[in-house]
Amino acid sequence: MKPDFKLLVFDWDGTLMDSEARIVSCVRAATQDMAIETPADEQIRDIIGLGLKEALEKLFPGSDAPFKERFIDFYRHYFLHEDSTPSRLFPHVRDVLDYLASQDYLLAVATGKGRPGLNKVLQETGLAPRFHATRCADETFSKPHPEMLLQIMDELGVTPADTLMIGDTEYDLQMAINAGTHGLAVSYGVHTVDRLNQFNPLGCLDDISELSDWLKQ
Repeated sequence: MKPDFKLLVFDWDGTLMDSEARIVSCVRAATQDMAIETPADEQIRDIIGLGLKEALEKLFPGSDAPFKERFIDFYRHYFLHEDSTPSRLFPHVRDVLDYLASQDYLLAVATGKGRPGLNKVLQETGLAPRFHATRCADETFSKPHPEMLLQIMDELGVTPADTLMIGDTEYDLQMAINAGTHGLAVSYGVHTVDRLNQFNPLGCLDDISELSDWLKQ
């Protein structure tokens, strides 16, 4: 039987917002500014969901701290100020969040974004008031470390048994396992369904609009 969840924690990129193209564009621009070889788009997409330092370790293994700091400065400049690649909420996200709020669920975000990036998109979308707590990878450990989820649960006074982590990557689902919570996958983000299913999520949604009915089942 499915638990009666109290807290729903959402990943951001690839789960609530279709930001893949913008992230890829900003990484490509940063590599050009640093005059280094640009990874393939597939490699860049694969690190979406990780904190920037952890993402750079996967893209550029063995890179040192000064390299990472310089790259992050370039990336954030493009993401926050220069890059105009559209990033939009997936269809039905607003309606789903409105419904969940009306049902008295606690709602939160756990994201690989840095705080400036998350604040920017929360302001642009007007969704900040919908969430009771948010955590970013520059405030604590990156996914799949459980600390983001543990901090959110502690802040809101919710147990792992009452918490559902919803995301589009293996990093989200592994974080849920590491934190002792439940995991729910979405199929429309950056990682394939086969890859997600290796982490035994409770289900895999093809559209975020399915979440409300899924919770009722």
